[in-house]
Amino acid sequence: MSVFQLVTDYKPSGDQEQAIGKLLKSLQAGNKHQCLLGVTGSGKTFTMANIIAAQDRPVLVLSHNKTLAAQLYSELKSFFPHNAVEYFVSYFDYYQPEAYIASTDTYIEKDSAINEEIDRLCLNAMRSLLLRRDVIVVASVSCIYGLGSPEDYRELTLSIRTGQELDRDAMLACLTELLFERSDFDFRRGTFRVRGDVVEIYPAQSDGEAIRVEFFGDEIDAITLIDAATGRSREKMSSYLFFPVKQYVSSPEKRHPAILSIRKELAERVAWFEKQNKLIEAQRLKMRTDYDLELINEIGFCKGIENYSRHLAGRAPGSTPSTLQDYFPADHLTIIDESHATVPQIGGMYEGDRSRKQVLIDHGFRLPSALDNRPLRFDEFMARQAQLVYVSATPGPFEYVNCVPGNNNYIPVLKAKRGNTHARSEKASQAITHAPDNFRGVFFHRLEELRVPPHPSSVPTEQFNPRRLGQPLIVEQLIRPTGLLEPKITLLPLDGQIDKTIELCHARVSVRERVLVTTLTKRTAEDLTDYLRNIGLQVEYIHADVDAIERVEILRKLRNGSVDILVGINLLREGLDLPEVSLVCILDADKEGFLRNETSLVQTAGRAARHIHGECVLFCDVVTDSIRRLVEESDRRRAIQQAYNEEHNIIPHTVARADQSTLRLYTPDDEEDEPILMAAEDDEQVSDTINRLEKEMKEAAARLDFELAAVLRDKINLLRQR
Repeated sequence: MSVFQLVTDYKPSGDQEQAIGKLLKSLQAGNKHQCLLGVTGSGKTFTMANIIAAQDRPVLVLSHNKTLAAQLYSELKSFFPHNAVEYFVSYFDYYQPEAYIASTDTYIEKDSAINEEIDRLCLNAMRSLLLRRDVIVVASVSCIYGLGSPEDYRELTLSIRTGQELDRDAMLACLTELLFERSDFDFRRGTFRVRGDVVEIYPAQSDGEAIRVEFFGDEIDAITLIDAATGRSREKMSSYLFFPVKQYVSSPEKRHPAILSIRKELAERVAWFEKQNKLIEAQRLKMRTDYDLELINEIGFCKGIENYSRHLAGRAPGSTPSTLQDYFPADHLTIIDESHATVPQIGGMYEGDRSRKQVLIDHGFRLPSALDNRPLRFDEFMARQAQLVYVSATPGPFEYVNCVPGNNNYIPVLKAKRGNTHARSEKASQAITHAPDNFRGVFFHRLEELRVPPHPSSVPTEQFNPRRLGQPLIVEQLIRPTGLLEPKITLLPLDGQIDKTIELCHARVSVRERVLVTTLTKRTAEDLTDYLRNIGLQVEYIHADVDAIERVEILRKLRNGSVDILVGINLLREGLDLPEVSLVCILDADKEGFLRNETSLVQTAGRAARHIHGECVLFCDVVTDSIRRLVEESDRRRAIQQAYNEEHNIIPHTVARADQSTLRLYTPDDEEDEPILMAAEDDEQVSDTINRLEKEMKEAAARLDFELAAVLRDKINLLRQR
């Protein structure tokens, strides 16, 4: 019986039922690779949810960007409210990695701004994976980067229960080992405060809740879940398990051997530098490493401790680092969403990270063991997967070739992509020869020789045999339950594209529909946003410099009508679920390249596929091969959907979707907060609410979120007037 409980009023319809059946049969047959080729708006996420609901093992859902990951997290959380749905992405709002530019003798120190809320969500994901099996983790590619060992993380826990004999000071010492800080006045995540025989601890994974532990002598008398802001009791507890505050931790037993190992490597490296007459590098390395070792010895942590992870974990040189993958059991299922973008991203992380660190090592900024703190290589990542489901409207050659039974070697396709596109290996050629004709919709990123003509036949679910030679485990899902056709494709000249875009925007906004506009550069997106705003349109831009939390808030504003137009570059593509969007304008569509290739155009046009008036306008003077293939594929899919609608008497209608939930603990523009705030009847309740909001205001100001701090200040003033 599955450990997951799918809660929904929807039932599989259109192509979903046959897709779910075929994919589940493939998984049950033990196949490692299978792919869902689902068009935009066909309900791929619902199909994924049904696949997950049939599992009795943890599931990792991988996405290639934080915005899409946040959307998936929100949707899956609504589908599985009784299970642990977690979010794991890079917790940096800003990250400048440590680097050295030898040509100018410039050292760039590591600099970052940690998003406290995302850090909490990541720690909670690690905690859930160690405690339960009904876990779905929605993650970005950051999950392949080095993380603290799960053995150390599990070992460094503090379990308490009522009636337990435990000295108060001993518990405080244990909390310190878990990297909690004592803070009697500034009570925040990862701290504890002491008031006589009462200790209050604010777990790093907690969402506004703290644990109050009351002692009677050397015995724990009571454990209470409290509101961290007001101190009010919420629930009596019989036990609680505390986890470390940081993702990188090491036990005291391993710390001493690790320090000895680091000192040994340091001595060898310094001797090597001195032998090479590189005295500056030798002195630099010795000073930096000695300082780090002193901190590790005293407090168990230092800035950049991840660079010593191999020693702290007791791993051999060159061995694979611990990552989030190691927190999953060996039988977990991995779903790679928008696989055509996510798979190449996974494969591209290792080399860039290594080249940067090698320069630091060569010039005495880091020990050679820093190379062992790295992302997984692609082969290491694949070796850790029991079974994978690729999900995309435009699968790439990797997914296609690997989803042919008996052909699990991805190297030939990668070589073919890097070299001559007309020279492919015999293995890849055989895989394409075995491909059924009805998968013309699979995109191969300009590998034209891999394309095959369409075929009207399809494989019924009851006859689906994934073990049959030549039957690829690629399941098409082309029918939309809503009956919506592919967006209408319109080609307009480049001359006057801005004026025409404004005209189109006004027409859509007047009927309360939303618009997406894609440009080629960040500067163009920002300038166009300012221009449209100056003529009275409600518009925002979104690109990589906008932090993850703010991206989600901007998308929520677009959906609830606070924003009518969204301008972007590459983020307005895969997976964004925006049913209110009826028009997509692609500026400079004939500038063939990464942002205007076939995959990008299909994905971008698909953002309008959830609205009955969906249309994609491409501004171009030349009909490129990518534009031509977009039009051809759109016509093919429209014909399939139209035939299905006529056969089943379906009248197309716009997708209805609930608003995406926020990732913030407190949302500045959330009108639903007002009734909660104003529900306080007496002075004591008002005072408690003011105290809580003041604390949140100070926290927002401390992390430089002045907009939120200002909103909270206004609400405090409103309450004081009462």
